[in-house]
Amino acid sequence: MDALDNVMIGMTAEKTVTVTSDMTIGHFVAQMPQVYATPMMILHMEMASGSAIATHLPAGFVSVGMDVKVRHLAATPVGRVVRALSRVVKIDPKSVVFEVEAWDGDRKIGDGTHRRGIVNVTEFEQRFGVRQLAASLN
Repeated sequence: MDALDNVMIGMTAEKTVTVTSDMTIGHFVAQMPQVYATPMMILHMEMASGSAIATHLPAGFVSVGMDVKVRHLAATPVGRVVRALSRVVKIDPKSVVFEVEAWDGDRKIGDGTHRRGIVNVTEFEQRFGVRQLAASLN
């Protein structure tokens, strides 16, 4: 069985958040406005994408972010509700491509694509541990 056998084009998910002050660019960069930060929008798009396929992967497999191509179209102030939407548009042998959007009410504030790789957690952690050990020996 392939890890992506149960993942289908058209699968969707949504992540809804209320913008808080710690999600603003002003929280991360002094003297910047208190509006929803682009990295937070991307995070919420990634979370929606991961959720779209998580329950369809075999035990021991997860998806990890690989590529993001996103436009941030409009500012969103603290207190507004943002919906990050994700839809599977392409399935490759080892990754999945999503179309992503973010909305503040009926106003689109972001869009783009996101690719997630499919990894076996045990193998991934073993590779990471080996790299950590090698780095500590140098």
